[in-house]
Amino acid sequence: MIPTVLDYTGRRVLVTAGAAGIGHSIASRFRELGASVLVTDVRPEAVASARDAGYLAEVSDVSDESDVEGLMEEVQSTLGGLDVLVNNAGIAGPTGPIETLDSGAWLKTFDVNVHGQFYAVKHALPMLRKAEEPAIVNLSSAAGRLGMAGRSPYSASKWAVVGMTKTLAIELGADGIRVNAICPGAVNGPRIEAVIEAKASMLDRPVKEVSDLYHAQSSLNRLVEAEDIANMAVFLAGPLARNVNGQAMAVDGNTEKLY
Repeated sequence: MIPTVLDYTGRRVLVTAGAAGIGHSIASRFRELGASVLVTDVRPEAVASARDAGYLAEVSDVSDESDVEGLMEEVQSTLGGLDVLVNNAGIAGPTGPIETLDSGAWLKTFDVNVHGQFYAVKHALPMLRKAEEPAIVNLSSAAGRLGMAGRSPYSASKWAVVGMTKTLAIELGADGIRVNAICPGAVNGPRIEAVIEAKASMLDRPVKEVSDLYHAQSSLNRLVEAEDIANMAVFLAGPLARNVNGQAMAVDGNTEKLY
């Protein structure tokens, strides 16, 4: 029988970039439901803050494969294995017309947003293959299903995440490992505020005007909250989604165009 109440007691969860922002909301939701959660962040001060709040936390740079390999060894040592991997770490990347973009900034966006997820899956697989009902949840974006002028490296990287998710769902299905992605719309918080400011500068338009456009992207005329993403993550990783695999789930208030 499929349980009607989510209970993650005894489940071991890793959330990359889980010490702040969307990742922190995801980690908090799993912990509220009884999971043992380990979070990472590239910033030592964020990791220290998470530890102060009672989280298991490690400094880790997902764009460095050797760092990620060491992280998985720490997960094995600390949690005794892994049931759920949430690939949340990502950066906004540069904003501007493609001909103005720095190649290094483009590559850095892919190093974090795409290669980081690849490294995490690659080195988490030995643990996931030993788990019962293992799941991987990758964070993509509404920009991973829609074009977004001025944000080509970010959008391209998030399309790559969707492609990787769908491919891994096929590849790992025989091992019983489900792989899904979440495609958030604009999520309320400091990060989207910085993106809006950069976009306003690129367009030479007032920040308030561009902010209003971002709100109007959604049929609901509002930004998504981090808690909305967290709720989708715990759904996708749990038994209620036992036959949901290879999907890119939009949590964006019905966004059909990105500004």
